[in-house]
Amino acid sequence: MSEDVIFTPLKWRNIQIKNRLLRSNVSGRFDNEDGSLTQTRINWECRFARGGVGAILSSFVPVQMEGRIVAGYATIHRDDFIPLWQRLGEAVHRFDCKYILQLSHSGRQMDLPGVHNQHRRAPSATGHKESLHGFLCRAMSGHEVERTVEAFARGAWRAREAGLDGVELHAANGYLFTQFLSSAINDRRDRYGGSLMNRARFLLEVIEAIRDRVGPDFHLQVKISAVDHNDVLPWEGKGNGLAETVQVCRWAETAGADALHVSLGSLFPHPLNPPGDFPFETIASTYDAMLSSGVDTFRNYLLFRYPALRGIFRWLWFRHRRGREVEGIGLDEARAIRAAVTIPVISTGGYQRASLVREAIESGACDAVSSARALIANPDLPRQWQAGHDAPENPCTFCNKCLLNAPKNPLGCYELERFGGDHERMLESLMAIYETRPELQLPPVSTSHTP
Repeated sequence: MSEDVIFTPLKWRNIQIKNRLLRSNVSGRFDNEDGSLTQTRINWECRFARGGVGAILSSFVPVQMEGRIVAGYATIHRDDFIPLWQRLGEAVHRFDCKYILQLSHSGRQMDLPGVHNQHRRAPSATGHKESLHGFLCRAMSGHEVERTVEAFARGAWRAREAGLDGVELHAANGYLFTQFLSSAINDRRDRYGGSLMNRARFLLEVIEAIRDRVGPDFHLQVKISAVDHNDVLPWEGKGNGLAETVQVCRWAETAGADALHVSLGSLFPHPLNPPGDFPFETIASTYDAMLSSGVDTFRNYLLFRYPALRGIFRWLWFRHRRGREVEGIGLDEARAIRAAVTIPVISTGGYQRASLVREAIESGACDAVSSARALIANPDLPRQWQAGHDAPENPCTFCNKCLLNAPKNPLGCYELERFGGDHERMLESLMAIYETRPELQLPPVSTSHTP
């Protein structure tokens, strides 16, 4: 009997992972206001490492405080955070699992700014507000772009010093890199705007700066949206198509990227990322946390809150998904990129059936897949596949309640039917990562006064 391709090692240029399933980037508000990570985050990541994935892609980790999407997410903007990330890496490595830090910057897509960014316009490629929520922003100066390039390089250096296995640049789903890359968003008239090469310049300069800082032997990959589909709101431009992204991917490989992680969409959430249902009852109870973040959030809240208005949003949101399956939704785009480059390609998109993953890899569409929601529902999904199950016994329903609870509530599975209708069982699952029982420490006695 031939070896299952899902459980064959994947060799990148500098590291090797034990199988072809990665936990995609996802996180809740687990961390401290200053950006330092907590025991809760370590417990969260170890849940998936213990379940058998080959590698974990961290959540969105900002390289600057002005690049946070949500307060309460860990950052990599300070040298004294290196030991904290080192501790997390050591915890994950105990399960023969690699840990790749996703270096990120929100740009204008800042959901919950927190005290550091309250009442400040977010730095972006453009001065035009974000299209879905109306987050206000300002166009970065050339000097700010250069400073941000250096911040990414410094973040990669910190990740290497922490003993982590690599970094991923989040150049997908509407965050800062997308704001530069997308023809529908980038309206600059300097060397970072206009032609595709100019729009890709920021990303390529970051790749080159990281290589200058950490050398050729530290793993570096890029997550990118294959197609923007930016016209979720019909009056917005479509943005980059597949041919443009293929060219950017070729440039990224030449600049020093070791792998590509292929997604879809120019904002987050997007109808194609993550695909699935849109639970209005959930978002009606959580979206109020974002009301002060953008100038269009109250309009959205009305559409979410009142059943008579929901049909408007439902039509806008789901028309992009018509005729497309949830699982493996971006596989065709990953296949096109895989044919154009020589480095490994990871496809993300709701994977939870072993047969689909196996066919995707064997057909050459991608070299590995990443999942988030399917693993939130079943952290031991790789072990279920190894036991001979094609799909998990209690599969993810792609209801997206996990995502839409995240602005206010702990991240986890909120599909009550998966818990047999038992609310207490669901709460027990949600609270499991908070069972840290830490010893409370007394701060040192000092005669100096701290205001």
